[in-house]
Amino acid sequence: MPIRVKLAVVLAERHVRSKALAEYVGITEANLSLLKQGKVKGIRFETLERICEYLDCQPGDLLRFERDTDPKAPGE
Repeated sequence: MPIRVKLAVVLAERHVRSKALAEYVGITEANLSLLKQGKVKGIRFETLERICEYLDCQPGDLLRFERDTDPKAPGE
């Protein structure tokens, strides 16, 4: 997956506990853990907004696009 989730790094940098963030956002700690691990297929904008609000960051601070290392162009 070319989108990498950097939430764990941002939490560590800001010394924020997952439990506090999950409570503020209104999601379970289990779902937040899946998000931190990049094991989700998507995220609601409302959830992303609440995370950014709590961490005082931008979505780009949490998500990073990384190109696949496969040299083939799409559709080949």
